[in-house]
Amino acid sequence: MSTTSPVCLAPAVDRAISSYSPVSVSPEAGQFAREVVAQVAPPSAARAKALLFASSKLCSFGIFVGYGCDKEVLFHEMVIERFIAVGTSGLSPATTRTLRSNLRFIARVVLAPPQPGPVPLSRERAKKPYSEAEIDAYLALAENQPTRARKMRAVGLISLGAGAGLMGHDLRFVRGHDVICRSGGLVVVVGGTRARVVPVLKRYHELVVDSAVFAGNGYVTGGEEPARRNVTAPLVSALSGGIHLERIDTGRLRSTWLSECARLIGLRGFLDAAGMSCSQRLGDVVSTLAPPSEQELVALFRTRP
Repeated sequence: MSTTSPVCLAPAVDRAISSYSPVSVSPEAGQFAREVVAQVAPPSAARAKALLFASSKLCSFGIFVGYGCDKEVLFHEMVIERFIAVGTSGLSPATTRTLRSNLRFIARVVLAPPQPGPVPLSRERAKKPYSEAEIDAYLALAENQPTRARKMRAVGLISLGAGAGLMGHDLRFVRGHDVICRSGGLVVVVGGTRARVVPVLKRYHELVVDSAVFAGNGYVTGGEEPARRNVTAPLVSALSGGIHLERIDTGRLRSTWLSECARLIGLRGFLDAAGMSCSQRLGDVVSTLAPPSEQELVALFRTRP
């Protein structure tokens, strides 16, 4: 086979491809790798070496199972997946994931016509937290509602959202008597499918207590039944005034609480020190730890340093 590529390769890339002769695979697999990677025309020698490694491993697997060195066969999605499932024993999970990504990349270039790729899906990102001034503006709006009931329900919505991270389904179950002073602070006992106890941030203690006292045995955000729909939408829509304020977003209220809690526990410093930019593996790490007591949670979240 010829390794000549129809496109011009950078000298360093050309050298990396032409000199590739691994002892761990057959000469046929090495030749196959040089040919397909030259066709891909990677932008750097390092990228070329990664693609050479992946394609030579795939070809070795293809020869072993009887597929031969036909790129139309080897780079079919089903063959790549079979290779990943049974032909990567002894490799780390990270290496296996990189192999599959690189092989799929090569397949998109060398197959004619190319196989259709997956439809890209948008990533849902956290909503922007409210600033303290914005929270104050919404509380002032709630304070100036025409009836006491509307005022207290609006205060409950804002303070439970920004002070305890509750929204939607969680608020559906919160009655006045679920707000309790105990464990050295103020907590909300949340029912439903995500039942839990949430400490209230100190800034919102008085507001949450006022709205809970007004609700009594009723629901803090109004209504008669826990199965009621649109718990927050009618309440937000009923707020009058505040013509210069955007409609209250309960997702942003929750983000406000999340941001403040992250600040209190030093989450940014932890991620920076660990060299992490996302929390993908934090769930696995946290699952090995004993859950904190209610007293420990209250001590962690109820005050500002």
